[in-house]
Amino acid sequence: MPSKRIQVLQKQYDKNKAYPLNEAVALVKKFSHGKFDETVELHIRLGIDPKKGDQLVRGTVVLPHSFGKGKVIAAFVSANQAKEAKDAGADEVFTEENFTSLKDAGKINFEVAVATPDVMKLLAPLDKILGPKGLMPSPKNETITTNLKKTIAELKKGKVSFKNDDTANLHQAIAKTSMSETQITENLTTLLDSIKKCKPETSKGIFLRNVVICSSMGPAVKLEGK
Repeated sequence: MPSKRIQVLQKQYDKNKAYPLNEAVALVKKFSHGKFDETVELHIRLGIDPKKGDQLVRGTVVLPHSFGKGKVIAAFVSANQAKEAKDAGADEVFTEENFTSLKDAGKINFEVAVATPDVMKLLAPLDKILGPKGLMPSPKNETITTNLKKTIAELKKGKVSFKNDDTANLHQAIAKTSMSETQITENLTTLLDSIKKCKPETSKGIFLRNVVICSSMGPAVKLEGK
């Protein structure tokens, strides 16, 4: 049962109607209560079988407009690339000499880890620390790189990773309600376009079966033609 506040808001629009993207964004901003800067969320029901490995949907995309504070990034590199990583904007830099110090400390102060291909074999001892937190650099999330400057810049700007869950749904934060309608719309369009490109070849029928957006504390608004 929706809260009383949500029930009141639902009377101000047709919750069963699918709205054009710009109208949906306007409604989401209208329904944010303003006591704090709510996150705008995208929720999609995908036409896939999540039990089949060849139908998983995952990818990364750089949104046009960043939101929230920048992520704390650690770079794992060889000693001769330490300065390059720091100049590229890495908040912490680890080289072969101090990989083990991180393992011994067991304390992680970063949110994203990137690494150059030549040091990946040296990160194996850190798998038990980084792996459970989803921080081990990987080709899948494009955090193994030969271009530190580009990779770190994209992560700082607002690069996000998306993937479906076990129930064939995909959930992703896309903006803040304090952002303009144009900025939210551009972020949403960019993400939707990227998700569409990830449609598995074995997925038949409608790929984006149900698409809604909402703010953290607001009601869901359906999108049309997606």
